[in-house]
Amino acid sequence: MDEEEKSALLKTPFWKKLGPGLITGAADDDPSGIATYSQVGAGFGYAMLWTTFFTFPLMVGIQVVSARIGRVTGYGLAANIRTHYPPWLLRSIISLLLVANTINIAADIGAMAAALKLLIGGSPHLYAVVFGVLSLVLQVFIPFPRYAPILKMLTLSLFAYVATVFIVQVPWGEVLRQTVMPFISFKTEYVVAVVAVFGTTISPYLFFWQASQEVEEQRAVDGDEPLKEAPHQASAHLRRIKIDTYIGMGFSNLIAFFIMLTATVTLHLHGITDIQSSEQAAEALRPIAGEYAFLLFSAGIIGTGMLAVPVLAGSAAYAVAESFRWNIGLGRAPLDAQGFYLILIVATLLGVALNFTSIDPIKALFWSAVINGVIAVPIMAVMMLLAARPDVMGQFVVSTRLRVLGWIATCVMALAVVGMGITSLL
Repeated sequence: MDEEEKSALLKTPFWKKLGPGLITGAADDDPSGIATYSQVGAGFGYAMLWTTFFTFPLMVGIQVVSARIGRVTGYGLAANIRTHYPPWLLRSIISLLLVANTINIAADIGAMAAALKLLIGGSPHLYAVVFGVLSLVLQVFIPFPRYAPILKMLTLSLFAYVATVFIVQVPWGEVLRQTVMPFISFKTEYVVAVVAVFGTTISPYLFFWQASQEVEEQRAVDGDEPLKEAPHQASAHLRRIKIDTYIGMGFSNLIAFFIMLTATVTLHLHGITDIQSSEQAAEALRPIAGEYAFLLFSAGIIGTGMLAVPVLAGSAAYAVAESFRWNIGLGRAPLDAQGFYLILIVATLLGVALNFTSIDPIKALFWSAVINGVIAVPIMAVMMLLAARPDVMGQFVVSTRLRVLGWIATCVMALAVVGMGITSLL
């Protein structure tokens, strides 16, 4: 990248600089995340609001690490783990990721279908098929340079949850007081809920997706190379990654805060403490907060679901394809990356199919978030080790500050999981 190209990148309009980080952060607030945040907001009220502020710097740290690994090496996380660690570790990580992602896809598609039924009536099974097929058509048949802006625009749907809060009565003084000085319990149900929030917020599929999207963007631009091979391109791209990730994760945690707050003031404070799904939360808003709040919340579920399902299926496809050294990438034609697209299609269709079985993916969702929290720990540890290795990152090993932040995030997740185990045994 010469000085003219570097100058052009720095002068790029702000919105166009946002990409993998913004999409990753927004996809974190998928319908399954909405269900988890609604559950803890309804169940614990103000006592969980602090988690969204606590997880923000941790999320930024670990997502910047994943993005840098992808941009510096030119390969996603699975490819780097395959190259530098034993096969059993990669197989274990990918297997657990596939299970968690498939459950999340099923829950997201089911939530979108149920939300549309609440809005216009009809068959949720039909809507589940429609949403699944529509998601696949977008991913398989639209070239990535045109598909990425669609994902970016879908992030705007999350503002529905901000708008919802401002049309209901909110005691802001009490919100501020209990957010800054929360009541923290060590009871099993509270600790499990904290792990579920952490697992929803700091999720393995986000690590794989953002790293792979950095690789996609690098390969999509003529002249861009992995930073390890083209260090003169590093300054502008590392700065862009930092800004993109800070904004994306800030957006994610802000929306999570508003979802919890909405559930607290409209459900918990009115004695409704048992919410099992995001669409149930939307329906519960109707008699308490009015039709407008209900419509906004429901529409938000559909919009964010259309963003999240491709991210979940895509992260699974990237992980599996890289593990087997297959051609990868949404930027490739389907015939040029058949294994990659096959995994993406199978993961999405399995998610649709689960909505036709007696298995209730929504009930499994909370525990899927817990599983994500558990498996995130070894993945985060491996990421931090990769990011500190000169043979992997060259001169771009992570800074001491970022290394400390990443390891703090890893230790916090580990402590939360250990705490969950201890309290469940008592």
